[in-house]
Amino acid sequence: MVQLPPDLYLPDRFIRDLHHGEPTLARDAVTVALLRDGPAGLEVFTQRQVPRKVFAGGMTVFPGGGVEPSDSEPGARWFGPSPTRWATYLLCSRQFAISLIQAAVRELFEESGVLLAGATPTVTTLTETHAAARQALTHKLISLSEFLVTNDLVLRADLLRPWARWMTPLELSRRYDTRFFVATAPANQAADGQTSEADPTSWQTPGELLRRWERGLCGLLPSTWATLTELTSFGCVSEVMSIERLVQPIIPRLSLSDAGLRSILPGDPGYDLATVDAGTHQPANDSR
Repeated sequence: MVQLPPDLYLPDRFIRDLHHGEPTLARDAVTVALLRDGPAGLEVFTQRQVPRKVFAGGMTVFPGGGVEPSDSEPGARWFGPSPTRWATYLLCSRQFAISLIQAAVRELFEESGVLLAGATPTVTTLTETHAAARQALTHKLISLSEFLVTNDLVLRADLLRPWARWMTPLELSRRYDTRFFVATAPANQAADGQTSEADPTSWQTPGELLRRWERGLCGLLPSTWATLTELTSFGCVSEVMSIERLVQPIIPRLSLSDAGLRSILPGDPGYDLATVDAGTHQPANDSR
């Protein structure tokens, strides 16, 4: 695991969100680092969250969002690793693995316009029909499974890989249990910024994004910074997609000083001594 830099502080609104008492329940969420091979090497698609977003407003993030009840609906055909195999990767039940993968595909489509689906073994070329479905999914009028079945599309689970599982520190009142995925961007589709939740969007190398953060040109959450740092060691998409991981939960602790609020990761100096009203909860392997 990478070690966070000492000057990576959380936005001040996280200080206002500090929670006293028993840890609140973390909501299940997903995020997808969409990758492509560019002129300078591996590139990743990111978006700057609009300031009004409560949790990560103004921060540069990967597309993602909460897992919805409709993501558990069966019916869509899959190409690639089976739900049972995904359950092994994600250390959860087969049914919950279906929810997580469908949520990842849905959120990526809603926020970037990239749809990891098609007629096996190809990836679909998007049409106006898909644009309408994107809006319907965003407004929760249909489920991803319903959309795929209706349009005779196969979910391309082979274009996704599990990467990490980050849980919001126990000391915050608004908490998420987020599974991070990496994904191959289909060559016949273009990621866009046509979402009300982010502006602007861009393709950059992980190193470029980290240098922008160092110069104060963008804000990164610890999980995003760590993911980008890990990706700097890969030269192309195929190298990233060759990695198989079992995603163990990472729960940072918080340290508050006059300089601001910092996350401290397991293995970082001071992790065992960090005490901002921390609880003692540790997650087990998810049996949902």
